[in-house]
Amino acid sequence: MTGPIDQDTIRETYALIRNRVRRTPILTTSAGDLGLDRPVIMKLENTQHAGSFKTRGVFANLASRAVPAAGVAAASGGNHGAAVAYGAAHLGIAAKIFVPETSSPAKIARIRDLGADLHVEGEGYADAAALCSDYVAETGAMEIHPYDSPATIAGQGTLALEWQEQALGLDTVLIAVGGGGLIAGAASWFGDRVQVIGVEPTGAATLHTALAAGEPVDVPVHSIAADSLGARRAGSLVFDIAEESIDDVLLVEDDDIRDAQLALWRDFRIAVEPGAATALAALTCGAYRPSFGERVGVLVCGGNVDLAELAALNAEQPPLRDRALPPLEGSALASLADGITPNPDASAASSAAHAEL
Repeated sequence: MTGPIDQDTIRETYALIRNRVRRTPILTTSAGDLGLDRPVIMKLENTQHAGSFKTRGVFANLASRAVPAAGVAAASGGNHGAAVAYGAAHLGIAAKIFVPETSSPAKIARIRDLGADLHVEGEGYADAAALCSDYVAETGAMEIHPYDSPATIAGQGTLALEWQEQALGLDTVLIAVGGGGLIAGAASWFGDRVQVIGVEPTGAATLHTALAAGEPVDVPVHSIAADSLGARRAGSLVFDIAEESIDDVLLVEDDDIRDAQLALWRDFRIAVEPGAATALAALTCGAYRPSFGERVGVLVCGGNVDLAELAALNAEQPPLRDRALPPLEGSALASLADGITPNPDASAASSAAHAEL
């Protein structure tokens, strides 16, 4: 795949992969849900094959590139590896996956269950990437990059195509950022028609730091979301798209990510990993404050979560009856209520009517 990544590229990519990927649903919340004073429109990529949006980029690569006899290889924090394993299994291709020791047991088990040859080594994604590069050089396998390749970015952009069809009139979308392939694909589709805002953990501020520095730079990575948002350095292609088309990149704390993760489970019984709750955290912690009437979309990007860990976190929360519900400040309901004054004539009529019953 060559040339710029634009709407035409993404449409062509969608035509190639639409029979291999799931058209994931959206969920429009109500004011009061998730502790928010307004509705949001969530795109549920946690329901995608292999548990995350990564499957789109994988099939975009497999459909547009010639796969050698040595098969494919990938480095991953977990989700990309599961997607490569899924795609390779469905097409009968050999797959070698490299993940660091920090990958969650749930993701490691998912990759193994999908039949890939898995190698676990290293402290972080960068270590797994180096091992993968060595393997590709030795064997001639085709590397499927998790974020910084045109096919991967165009594949991820197909979810934005769907989202726009499903939710007309979006003003802003919030998207978690790891290496940046997902937000680069979404920004390539939305262009200047929708405000595209990235959200990163403070302990993995890869794109935020790159944009501040004017170029990709290495950053330290230490976050509960590191197994999905733990790229140490933004890709060069991602960076170029980000400079041109991404409106802002916000930072949230790990505690805010946990709160958002638990809110999704508490209110909707949606089980997601910390990385998939990061975009929502920008709203629930107040890092992003929409204007009145703004239609905000939130991407829920992955569901490969350790259920035992989520259950333990949920058990630590106070019962719902002990929590105060948030005021609906700024919402249409609150604004309407603020404008209502009692009508004495109506109250008197009502009382008389009840007296006659």
